[in-house]
Amino acid sequence: MPAIGDIGSPVIIVILILLGLAIIKFPIKIIFKLLLNTALGFVALLLINAAGSLIGVAIAVNWINAAIVGILGVSGVALILLLQWLAR
Repeated sequence: MPAIGDIGSPVIIVILILLGLAIIKFPIKIIFKLLLNTALGFVALLLINAAGSLIGVAIAVNWINAAIVGILGVSGVALILLLQWLAR
């Protein structure tokens, strides 16, 4: 009959590995979503700046705008446009 330590150690190691993978999976998902939102937001910023001469709008690409767009995505671009309009 095997001792509890002989069976328990591999089971504990497997549980710890699975727990570690579950903990790492969540932040990676959030980081990927933030990067995707940032990419879509920057594309929207570039499109607005390209069409800015036609509609009279230009948005500066800086760290504050990048953070807003990164967190909120395309709706962050709308927020920046609204704030810029209210500041006039």
